[in-house]
Amino acid sequence: MDEIEVVVAHSERATLRAGDVFLKVDADQARTDVEVEAMSLAPVPTPQVLWRKPPVLAIAAVPGTVLGRLGGPSTASAAAWAAAGAVIRQLHEAPLPPWPGRRRRGPDEWAAELDRECELLVTNGVLPADLVTRNRQVAEAAFRPWTPVFAHGDLQVEHVFVDGDEVTGIIDWSEAGRGNALFDLATLTLGHEERLDDVIAGYGTDVDLDAIRAWWSLRSLLGVRWLVEHGFDPFAPGCEVDVLRSRM
Repeated sequence: MDEIEVVVAHSERATLRAGDVFLKVDADQARTDVEVEAMSLAPVPTPQVLWRKPPVLAIAAVPGTVLGRLGGPSTASAAAWAAAGAVIRQLHEAPLPPWPGRRRRGPDEWAAELDRECELLVTNGVLPADLVTRNRQVAEAAFRPWTPVFAHGDLQVEHVFVDGDEVTGIIDWSEAGRGNALFDLATLTLGHEERLDDVIAGYGTDVDLDAIRAWWSLRSLLGVRWLVEHGFDPFAPGCEVDVLRSRM
């Protein structure tokens, strides 16, 4: 081991890599509690927990490479994306975890939060009003009734690792719980709309495409300001703002 790599770092949490070990430092130990328990219950490949000494959790690196990256093209095969869809279906069909999930909200709560955020985005000049208004309209379809499943809750494309056409691990389970299956599928394909058909083929059942598109808009609208404030760039090519523009 020649160096320590800072994988991600902001005021809430940080992840460091030292060789084949990831050290996750989190100010909210409830998130770490969820992550450890979710990995023990999920019937899909997850990292091995090496040790825990609050506020640090040490986990082993999973083999393979990330399925893709937001803002960049995915070099993974269509079969790898389909395999990700199949693994997600396994997770969603597993028994519900005993905790509710950090993202478990009713439609009225989602709508109220979204309306507040849209107002701030326009008032503060972060995004143009027509872009916000159009995506707020698209996001309405996300509020349709849904049945809770065992959801990852933050299934970003960089959280899924593959080796060839096989999924070798899914990481970062701190948002897991009883959640919306379509939110997971939308999060995975955010910025990779061209891969949605492959994921659905692997998932193996019909899904509400309008709802997935709605979650793309909703997640992006809710994320832009937080990303800017925490040192990330949602305006980079292929990232959240481009996702919003694609709905125009």
